[in-house]
Amino acid sequence: MASNIILVILVTSLATFLSRFLGVITSENIKENSKIFRWFNCLAYSTLAALIARIVIFPSGNLSDVDLIVRVFVVFLSILLFFLTRKNLVYPTLFSAIIMSLLANYL
Repeated sequence: MASNIILVILVTSLATFLSRFLGVITSENIKENSKIFRWFNCLAYSTLAALIARIVIFPSGNLSDVDLIVRVFVVFLSILLFFLTRKNLVYPTLFSAIIMSLLANYL
């Protein structure tokens, strides 16, 4: 059993560090203004947006006990705070956690 765990750790570590190593080697040839770089950037942001939307619309766990209107309201307020704080991510993140817990417990 212990040898299987060590083998799994070694294989996953190799896969993780190999992809990072290849990324470092090939990063010298990538220009930030290239079309492929912008495409990957858009792909990453769209995947993140889809995950956030899934969490808000179809939550699991404790978040499923909170009404949809409350979840959407907190997201709206957090986006508004994001732009009011000049695109700072710390304040909306803390704000959303505090407001969501308060609204979930008292509404």
